[in-house]
Amino acid sequence: MTIQRHNVGKRLSEIVVHNNTVYLAGEVPDDTSADITTQTRQVLAKIERLLAQVGSDKAKLLSAQIFIADMADFAGMNAAWEAWVAPGQTPARATIEAKLANPGYKVEIMCVAAL
Repeated sequence: MTIQRHNVGKRLSEIVVHNNTVYLAGEVPDDTSADITTQTRQVLAKIERLLAQVGSDKAKLLSAQIFIADMADFAGMNAAWEAWVAPGQTPARATIEAKLANPGYKVEIMCVAAL
């Protein structure tokens, strides 16, 4: 049983790979002053880079958990998500309203993908 950890920090590993499955930590936007659509695009770009780092991609997403600070932003988040996700390859998904770690964050996304 091999477990690979990438971008290991004091509190978390940004990527963990085990049994041909990729687990990503919750990804957050860089620009806390941006609107929900822009923040979501930033997070999705990070997810795409991280998946590529281990040889996977968005078409191999298995599941996504999306945390948004305000359900009033649901449509704006979905606009970015629907433009990004691979058509016909959408993962199982949940969207949850939650108080996020930084009050400037409007979205955080955590994913699981196949290699």
